[in-house]
Amino acid sequence: MRNPFSKTYEPEEIKMFDFLQGIKFFERLRMKELANFLPAMHVRKYVRDEVVFFSKDPSQALYLLKKGQVNLTIDVRDNFETILEVNRGEAFGENSLLENAKRTYTAIITSDEAELIVIPHFAIQEIFDSNPKIKAKMMTSLAEYYNTNNQRLFRSYRESFGFFSLRQMFE
Repeated sequence: MRNPFSKTYEPEEIKMFDFLQGIKFFERLRMKELANFLPAMHVRKYVRDEVVFFSKDPSQALYLLKKGQVNLTIDVRDNFETILEVNRGEAFGENSLLENAKRTYTAIITSDEAELIVIPHFAIQEIFDSNPKIKAKMMTSLAEYYNTNNQRLFRSYRESFGFFSLRQMFE
């Protein structure tokens, strides 16, 4: 039997919660915790070749891809090299979960149109400040995400026969 005192959510909110729980950084959160993000979220539409943000920009928002495709690129000798293709139901700009971070890559729209849900950094930090459990859950997901990326990087390095020095990462 349902608890008569528990919060009920509108069908649109439940649909958004389902979307959010499919995204790595929100997967551990319950509906009540996800509800904290709803007021901070806004939708932004982009078109092909539009830049969402550039490498070295301040990390001012987390982006959730609702529709379209985005390439995450790095500058390599005046060329943009794609490091990851982001599709519907995925997030990027994850270092906005950290304080005082700068973008490590450039995000460019590659589909004709894209629809992104934007969650500003300041709103995320406010939620973290008032909900330490939410922060802990999301930071655990972020750590797992970075760990997976490190494993991919090291595998790629081993397979490339050392065309660069990993020691450079720590200099």
